[in-house]
Order: sequence, then structure tokens, then C-alpha cells
Amino acid sequence: MDINASDKKKLYSLFANVKDEILDGGLNKTQSSDVLIIDALNLFIRSFSVLPYMNDDGVHTGGISGFLKSLGYAIKLFTPTRCIIVFDGTGGSVKRRKLYPEYKNKRKTKVRLNRTYADNTSADDEERNLRKQLIRTVNYLDCLPLTTMAIDNVEADDVIAYLAQDKFKDNNITIMSADKDFLQLASQRVKIWSPTKKKLYGCAEILTEYGISCENYINYRTLEGDVSDNIKGISGAGLKTIKKCFPIFADNHRYTVDEICNYADTHKGKYKLYDTILANKNIVERNYQLMQLNDSQIQSFTQLRINEILDQNCKKLNRFEFSKLVTEDKIWNNIPNYQIWLGEVFNRLDNFVK
Repeated sequence: MDINASDKKKLYSLFANVKDEILDGGLNKTQSSDVLIIDALNLFIRSFSVLPYMNDDGVHTGGISGFLKSLGYAIKLFTPTRCIIVFDGTGGSVKRRKLYPEYKNKRKTKVRLNRTYADNTSADDEERNLRKQLIRTVNYLDCLPLTTMAIDNVEADDVIAYLAQDKFKDNNITIMSADKDFLQLASQRVKIWSPTKKKLYGCAEILTEYGISCENYINYRTLEGDVSDNIKGISGAGLKTIKKCFPIFADNHRYTVDEICNYADTHKGKYKLYDTILANKNIVERNYQLMQLNDSQIQSFTQLRINEILDQNCKKLNRFEFSKLVTEDKIWNNIPNYQIWLGEVFNRLDNFVK
């Protein structure tokens, strides 16, 4: 059957519309409809420390390969329209250290876990390898249709919070991090994916697991403290005790530090924790300032810098440069059939790049 030019034009138009509906899930999605934000250093350190990947020369490449594979897994799982990789900026901890000099003071960068080569590798060699792999990972990211950023004097936590709470306040957000502090950002549109637990946290999941609402998760963390960041909590404030002493933390109302102390004062004498909190209100206030992410802690000129980076068009997928890096690093066995993997993971994101 012959098809005239007019019918062909209509048919091609129909195919184009079907293609767009398949791509967008029929929801007319834009590049910022569904944003996946990666806590980059958290993911890299975990990959470097735990995964025993070696290249063909027997050199450890767990940081690079593990990061890329975990990133790819998350992108395939959540099918975002945009992916933003956020690293800590140089001097990012300075602001919080002014408030609390011991902040992150005991954090170790040389993490030595159970790897097959650990006994034959010095701590200095491992530190050099970590830095080399981190730089190399950024080189790989530059080949992908992603946005990567590290803002001087700002921690990744604050940048991620700004993106989720302000910049993309009308969009669906998934934050990928094993850091529990991000659970305080959970809402109807903001979810947190824990790559260690393989679990997606929204408000319902937080309430089920912790018995505390997402609105008051920050208050629980404020009282408990954070060992990983060297933030000491209130003595005796563990999850079980906090839930017993503050059943109000299951409410959807977010309680202030003053309201928490007033509640403790009203019930003092019933449990020891109430008296301890009242005697250490300054610590509660300090911890809240150190740990809270809901109120943006970044200055307006920093927000402008972040927005400038976001407004720059993402680069299209560069298969040639990515393949060149894989060949140079000899990690083709770490990501089997990586050319197919590139298409499966990044083609959809690439279609949203203008």
C-alpha cells in the first residue's frame, strides 16, 4: 500500500509522540522532574573501603569501580531525569568547627578494612591510592550526562539540603547516602536511599523503623549525637530512652529546642534524661545547630554559584572518553560489557540533555 507524503508526515509525528511518552512515562517530564542527588564522598569512601576490585595489573580499583557501579544501580532503580553528584568543598567543615572545634576531629581518612591486599599495603600507599582513585572517579564522571559540583567552604550536606529544600522545591528528589542525617529531610517528595540497607526512606518508613516522625528526626539526632562526626550527645540519650521520654516525637509537629526543654521541665523527676537535658541545654542547642539541615546554612552568593553550575548544560554522554579511561585503568573486568552498561544506565539521562 502506497502512503502519500501527508500521511507519512502524520505517521512520523505519531511515532515521535509515542517516543516522547515512552521516555517521559507519559507525564511530560522535564530535566528536573525527578532528581537523584548523590552524596559523593560518602559513596566513594564506602566503595574504596569495602570493595576488593582489582584491575588486570592487580591494582586496587574499588573506589572507581564501586562508585560507578553503585551509581549505575541507583540510576537504573530510580530512573531520574537528572543526576547531581555533590562532593565536599575544600574547607567545608570550617564553619561548623567555629561553633564546635571538635567537629569531625577524630574522623579518619585512612580506612583499612578487610581487603585481600591489605596486609601488603602501607597506610601511606593506601592514602595515595585513595586520592588517586578519587581524582580518577571525577574524570569518569566528566564523561557522563551528570552535574558534578564541590563548593569551597561548604559541606556536601548543606549543598544537598539546599538542592532538595530550595532549588528543586517543587520536584521529586531522591538522595543517595548512607548518612542518617539526611533522614531529617524526608517529606512527601523527598526520599532517602540507603545503599547499605538497600532501603528507600520516606516519612512512613522512618516512623516505622524509629518510632519518630520525619519532622522530629533531627531532635532525636540532636539528643543522641553523632559519633562519626565526633558530636557528643546527651548522656543516656539512646533511641529507646528518647522514645520513652518524648512520645511527642512521633507527632508531625516539629518541636523546637525550647519546646523540648519545656517538656522536660514539666516532666522532670520522672526520668533521669529530663534532668540531664535541662542541665545541658547549651549542648542540645549546639548539636541542633551542627546537625540541622532544614534551614539553609549557605550564603546567598554560594547559592548563586550553585545555580550557575546547575544552569550550565550537562555534557552529553562521551563513550569514547569513557572507554579511553577504562582502557588506561584496565578495569574492563570490573564493569563487564561496560559499553552495554553505559547505554542501559545513561541513555535516558542523555536524552534529557539539551
